[in-house]
Amino acid sequence: MTKLKIKTGDTVKVIAGDHKGSEGKVQKVLIDKNKAIVEGVNMVKKHTKPSAQNPQGGIVEKEAAIHISNLSLLTSKGETTRVGYRMEGDKKVRFSTKSNEVI
Repeated sequence: MTKLKIKTGDTVKVIAGDHKGSEGKVQKVLIDKNKAIVEGVNMVKKHTKPSAQNPQGGIVEKEAAIHISNLSLLTSKGETTRVGYRMEGDKKVRFSTKSNEVI
């Protein structure tokens, strides 16, 4: 299993696929599938049966997972970058490979 460099709470941009160019915040990372759920991106319609929580039933829109390779991290300046790791003192920190800034 590889180490994923995108974490929950990161702001990312979709760099490939149908939703290329979309931006959003990572809500959840599915480590075993190498996928992430990004807020407001890759919306799908799910048909639901009536239940106690949703007595009406109907069509619900929700986010579907996107493969990690199709996402790129956004820096504080809004540019896409790759992520690296380095030691600063006794701590391992993530940093932007473009600007060398700690994330």
